[in-house]
Amino acid sequence: METSGGIRASLAGRYASALFDLARDERQIDVVSQSLERLKSALAESPELKALVGSPLVSRADAAKALSAAAPSLGLDPLSTNFVGVLARNGRLRQIAEVIRIFMSLAAEHRGETTAEVVSARPLDDDQLAALRSQLGARVGRDIRIDARVDPSILGGIVVRLGSQMIDASIRTKLNTLALAMKG
Repeated sequence: METSGGIRASLAGRYASALFDLARDERQIDVVSQSLERLKSALAESPELKALVGSPLVSRADAAKALSAAAPSLGLDPLSTNFVGVLARNGRLRQIAEVIRIFMSLAAEHRGETTAEVVSARPLDDDQLAALRSQLGARVGRDIRIDARVDPSILGGIVVRLGSQMIDASIRTKLNTLALAMKG
């Protein structure tokens, strides 16, 4: 698989590419993807785990031990567990969210999917995600994988980033546009 030089140029991109290449060679792309999704969710839901990953006060060895001990309860496969240990030992845990994002993009590209980053003020339910996936898929002619996150600061509406295209239908942007128009 050819990846762009831009992805491989970043630190997180090099780690994500290495993990992807290893997962592809081991035929474990889907397994690693599922593990990384669980890790991403755990990072979002657990302030303790987030603090462990982001703290410069925790030694590399202690972080590696803690994550290795937590891996079974997080449901991480052995390849992902080893990889997270490498990140910890190399002092790169703060890059983990970006590594996961890039790995997921590489995996989606490998499956022939396009990833759409979707930001909404409130969580979207399954029906809304399915309708959005269908509409975006019809627009680009490919399967769409949605990477959804919640950002209450957009007030309402939705922001979709699909490759180099961005669709911003957020209330925050509409209010800012109105405020600029009223200034003259």
